[in-house]
Amino acid sequence: MSPPNPIRSGRLRFVRIVLSCAALLIVVLGVAPLFGSSQLDVLHALWDKAPLAENPALRVLLYSRIPRVVAAALAGAGLASAGVAFQALLRNPLADPFTLGVSSGSSLGAVLAIRLGLETVMVSGHPLGELALSGCALIGALAVVALVFFLGEKGAAGPTTLLLAGVTLALMGGALITAVLYTADFAETYRIVRWQMGDLDVMRYDLVLRMAIPVAIALALLWPRARDLNALSAGPDAAAGLGVEVQRSTRIVYIAASLCVAAVVAVAGPIGFVGLLVPHTLRLIIGPDHRLLLPTSALCGAAFLVTCDTLAQVVFRPAVLPVGVLTACIGAPFFVGLLLSRGLRARLWS
Repeated sequence: MSPPNPIRSGRLRFVRIVLSCAALLIVVLGVAPLFGSSQLDVLHALWDKAPLAENPALRVLLYSRIPRVVAAALAGAGLASAGVAFQALLRNPLADPFTLGVSSGSSLGAVLAIRLGLETVMVSGHPLGELALSGCALIGALAVVALVFFLGEKGAAGPTTLLLAGVTLALMGGALITAVLYTADFAETYRIVRWQMGDLDVMRYDLVLRMAIPVAIALALLWPRARDLNALSAGPDAAAGLGVEVQRSTRIVYIAASLCVAAVVAVAGPIGFVGLLVPHTLRLIIGPDHRLLLPTSALCGAAFLVTCDTLAQVVFRPAVLPVGVLTACIGAPFFVGLLLSRGLRARLWS
């Protein structure tokens, strides 16, 4: 009897795991719209033949719950994929959008938009509204990316330089946000604090599309770089020895992951721990191969954040808990357990 073909076995394992994660996401996406902050007879809403204007339950389903679920899936996929990319690029298990300053820059842009009242600025007779908030958040994130690369080019280009530059800019962004809060009135302070919690409370299809396009572009840039990430996670010298163009790959991965994070934070606010919890959990289950880790992180990250957002709506019904608070409450105990367990640390980063 001929021995098993390892290449074919690897492909079968890849297909099996990815399909399992995709099936999990499909189930979560199908179940999540059934639950929300208010009681809703979804089946009756779907089968009711009344016009949409006379069917309030169907309007809630179509224009509130479904956009929210899709937005949560996109945000979860983007943040988890960005976490995988940053951790491999910087060879640091705690690297995530918050560590690297992208989230802080985006938050600072949104906070300034709220404080300066840019949402009320009229353009062609119409207020900018949420476009000003998300636009400033995106500009803030991209400004941090540009500054990090500028500092990296001036110093010794490498993961340590990028990490130190990102941490420095994150601290500076946090200080500036505090300064803006100090000058804000009560209403502005409430909005700023609420936004910084990370929330998917008010979602529309145009906001979903505004998030979906950059996230799709970023994932399309990241996934073909999975082999490069495998090499880069062993260090730039090892990657160069394997034929990887280290500087080019580093730039592409960093820009793509930052674009992903910027698009999510610009629409949903800073939602923490998704980029840490999902990749680390999957590393424990399926291993560190980024060819498998990237797509499964996107699928499971989407399922995880949709589940968290659904729980945030249901647990304290009719009040709605910001989803960023719930992800932090789940993620923090996970990492406490990780720090206390030498076996888990060794399996993740041996």
